[in-house]
Amino acid sequence: MSVQKYLRRVADVDSLLCVGLDADIDRIPERFKRSDTPQYDFNRWIIDQTHMHVSAYKPNTAFYEARGAAGWHELALTARYLHETHPAIFTICDAKRGDIGNTNRGYARAIFDDLGFDAVTLHPYTGGAALAPFLERADKTCIILCRTSNPASDEFQNLQAGDKPLWQIVAENVRDTWNAHGNCMLVAGATYPEDLRTIRRIVGDMVLLVPGIGAQGGDIAAMLDAGLSPDGGGLIVNAGRSVIFADDPAQAARDTRDTINRYRAKPD
Repeated sequence: MSVQKYLRRVADVDSLLCVGLDADIDRIPERFKRSDTPQYDFNRWIIDQTHMHVSAYKPNTAFYEARGAAGWHELALTARYLHETHPAIFTICDAKRGDIGNTNRGYARAIFDDLGFDAVTLHPYTGGAALAPFLERADKTCIILCRTSNPASDEFQNLQAGDKPLWQIVAENVRDTWNAHGNCMLVAGATYPEDLRTIRRIVGDMVLLVPGIGAQGGDIAAMLDAGLSPDGGGLIVNAGRSVIFADDPAQAARDTRDTINRYRAKPD
C-alpha cells in the first residue's frame, strides 16, 4: 500500500518534507528554457538537488497541462525519472480530480496506471460513490481536499452544516466511510492551524498533506504543534516555490527539513 511507502520513507530519511514540482514555465531559469524538454530538465535538476532531504514530490498538473501535449509528456518523463532513480520516494499527482464515476475511471487509469503516481488529490464534492474508481484502489492513496490553505476557502468549506463546518463533515466522512481500504489522506492547510488541530483530533493518525508553508506564509511551529500525530509524524509538509525557485534548492530543502525536525515531537 502506498501509504506505507510514505511512512517507510519518512522513517528512512527522517523527513516530512514534500517538494512541490510546480515547474511554471515562466519562472524556471533561462538555461532550461533552451531545452526541448524544459520542465522535465528543470524537475530532474530539482530532484537531483533535493532528493536526499525529502519523502515526497508533488507536481501540480496545471503547470504541465498549460503546455498541452508537450507539458503532459514532460510530466510523464518526470514521473518515470522518479520511479527509476528514486523508487522509495512517495509521488503525488496534484490534479484535484473529482467528477462522476465514469469519468473518474479514466482519470484513475491515467494518473495511477499510465503515469504511475502513488497518490492523487481529489475533490469530495461529488461524493464517495463517484470517487469509487479512486477509493477502490487499495494499492494507491486518495488525498481528499478538506481544509485548504487559500484565503477564499472559507466561502464553502467553513459553511455551517448543522453545528459543524463543512470541512469537519468531510473529515468525519473520510474517516468513517471512504477509508475502508486504509488508503485515504486529507489536505489540511498550514494557514489554519486550529482547524488543523481539530482535523487531527477527528482522524487520529491518518496522514495529512499540509500545504501553505513557505510562500503562502503558514507558520511551521504552529502547524506542527497542531498537526503532528503522537509519534511525531503523520504529516506531508509541502514546500513548492520556496524550494524550487530558491537560489540554492538543495540548501532550501535541507533548511526546511531541519526546521521541521527541530519542532517535531519525538516519541518516548
